[in-house]
Amino acid sequence: QVQLVESGGGLVQSGGSLRLSCAASLSISSFDMMAWYRQTPGKQRELVATITDAGTTNHINSVKGRFTISRDNAKNTMYLQMNSLKPEDTAVYSCYAFEAPRFAYWGQGTQVTVSS
Repeated sequence: QVQLVESGGGLVQSGGSLRLSCAASLSISSFDMMAWYRQTPGKQRELVATITDAGTTNHINSVKGRFTISRDNAKNTMYLQMNSLKPEDTAVYSCYAFEAPRFAYWGQGTQVTVSS
């Protein structure tokens, strides 16, 4: 069974930085796409950034220039570098992995809290 484990969340002041990690229990080179999502209470889960097995990345407009998604296949880990954090970035961040044709996996989530 595939496991994804996030780490790196915490409490940070506005303008600060955090780096989230998502460690997989198997080689992430088998995943066609990986992503970071976030969710706050009462709101729908929001896709934050994606990265393909070829390394192509996409970030939502609200985090462009501040967040960077990356993956290290040798370490079986995906990252989300978050800089210039804002209070509205406060959420539970979860990692996601997709393996064609239909396998999808989720991590348990890590809390990020940005104080003003």
